[in-house]
Amino acid sequence: MSLALDHLVVAARTLGEGLAWCEARFGLRPEAGGQHAFMGTHNRIFSIASAAFPRAYLEIIAIDPALPAPPRPRWFDLDDPALQRALAHGPQLVHWVARRTGIAAAHTALRAGGIDCGDVLDAERATPNGLLRWRISVRADGRRPLAGAAPALIEWGATHPTDALAASGVALQAMRIGGWPAALAALLPAAVERDAALVAAPITIVLAGPRGPVTLTASSLKG
Repeated sequence: MSLALDHLVVAARTLGEGLAWCEARFGLRPEAGGQHAFMGTHNRIFSIASAAFPRAYLEIIAIDPALPAPPRPRWFDLDDPALQRALAHGPQLVHWVARRTGIAAAHTALRAGGIDCGDVLDAERATPNGLLRWRISVRADGRRPLAGAAPALIEWGATHPTDALAASGVALQAMRIGGWPAALAALLPAAVERDAALVAAPITIVLAGPRGPVTLTASSLKG
């Protein structure tokens, strides 16, 4: 019952700062994305699909000042003061999201292995082609499970975001996860390497782009 990498999450203090970071790193400024009214955030996305990680994309996300604060903590630790202080130094890779049809079974398997992914919520955002709908696991405290080493789980409706994304020229080449329990190794996507040495940085990825290879690491916050 292995998972598939769906997307990687880069958090920014503002969406403008996230787009400037993307342009500096990759020479592109993604336009696809929108608002998440129920979480008070907005995003931009672009494809990072490769042979090893088909249908993968990168999401740049930030708190949207035009939306009211939600009645619960925002996802991906965005309300955490420590993360916001870190983002003052620039956008950061913070999390990964794993896709599976039949999210309940994966959710149960992770919970049985001691990983609290939170509740599975219904979500949607508007796109030029209509509403994009999905189900996603979010902890009630907004924390990333296993300090980011364990993914949020997602199950898409009829449409996947990459269905409308053009090739970006950026491709995910490698991904390593630290802090992942050995007992759950079979759940990891086949192309994701489990690295017991990665503790302070639970996620490391390598992207190939028009400006050469880019390595991003996610710093650990208590989850």
